[in-house]
Amino acid sequence: MKFSDGFDARRLRPRNVRNWRFRLGAGLAALFATVGVLLSMAGAATLLGQPAALGPLNDSPAAASAFIVIGLLLLCVGVLLWRRCRRRLHRPSDLSMAPHLMKKRD
Repeated sequence: MKFSDGFDARRLRPRNVRNWRFRLGAGLAALFATVGVLLSMAGAATLLGQPAALGPLNDSPAAASAFIVIGLLLLCVGVLLWRRCRRRLHRPSDLSMAPHLMKKRD
């Protein structure tokens, strides 16, 4: 005979930790990537002969190329940070079985 009076299956499962830090980090990283793309486009527009998109900040070709480099660096940092935060968000937090204990499939 089974006794199931005090059994609660929810106690056996680990609680899901709310990862607001990683969500906020992913949003900030997406913002960095967006600003990086916009800075790169503004610098490229100045180098291609369009009027200065940022006003007097990038009137010279040297300043425009600096904006391109800074924008590409911000884009790379934003993408890498976003990928790291997304990986941490989706990482399983429970115990996993060793591969050699899993059921063999032929």
